[in-house]
Amino acid sequence: MDIKIESESELSETESPGNEHLCMSRRSFLLAGGGAVVLSTLPGMASAVKLVAKEYPRVKIASLKDLKTDQPVDFSYPPNNPMSTFFIVKLGEEAGMGVGRKKDIVAFSNLCSHMGGPLNGTYKAEHKAMGPCPLHLTTFDLTRHGMVISGHATESLPQAQLEISHGNIYAVGVMGLIYGQHDNLA
Repeated sequence: MDIKIESESELSETESPGNEHLCMSRRSFLLAGGGAVVLSTLPGMASAVKLVAKEYPRVKIASLKDLKTDQPVDFSYPPNNPMSTFFIVKLGEEAGMGVGRKKDIVAFSNLCSHMGGPLNGTYKAEHKAMGPCPLHLTTFDLTRHGMVISGHATESLPQAQLEISHGNIYAVGVMGLIYGQHDNLA
């Protein structure tokens, strides 16, 4: 039994000219695909996109002399937003992003970051915690940037950035997205 092995060049020579079809090799396919990817990025390089940061308003929310340790005070921030209920509290011990002499004054959203459950009235002075949320029992540590202690939430409570000037406390921004908002300033 005679077995003859033909090379690719011999096969292409023996094919009849009427049965021409083009086969793409792996190398030419990868080159064409790579070229398409490179060319698809060129229109985006022509003009750069300018990002414009929105600025939070500076709003007076409390006076240092009016704050009492472990007694939260509610306020709205950013103003004119019905979903932006916050509270400010003097913890009596140092906290993340705290202001004041002891760095113990912080402010957080009153809405649970999981499903927006109301946290009003759930402050636990002995643990410096907020919660549990009435919907799914999430509790937040106010000394550690509002991080989750337990429960279903996967995000910390949004925390208001505070400044003190001439004995007054001002909210100047928010770290984190307020529940129910796609943009805190919208």
